[in-house]
Amino acid sequence: QVHVVESGGGLVQAGESLRLSCAASGTIFSINAMGWYRQAPGKQRELVAAITISGINYVDSVKGRFTIARDNAKNTVYLQMNSLKPEDTAIYYCNARVVSGLGDLDAWGQGTLVTVSS
Repeated sequence: QVHVVESGGGLVQAGESLRLSCAASGTIFSINAMGWYRQAPGKQRELVAAITISGINYVDSVKGRFTIARDNAKNTVYLQMNSLKPEDTAIYYCNARVVSGLGDLDAWGQGTLVTVSS
């Protein structure tokens, strides 16, 4: 079984920064990708940033403001969010695509709320 746990959300004002963390644990043989998605009220979940075996991807709206980084030794991924805007308000979910004892798994965290006030 694989668990994914996020932390670091909160309430900030526009222009401020937050750092999200996500750790994957369990019987993990390898991780093919880790990334962050978000879902704002009334909107579909969207990919924010991801690190895959092919490289790093960002949604256009966060390029230049958000940075994703991964600590392979800790099975952890971080999302540094700078210059936050009210439109960044959403629940942020961590995703890990792993090879585990049960085979290939797509594991999700429960989400962490980020609220940016204007």
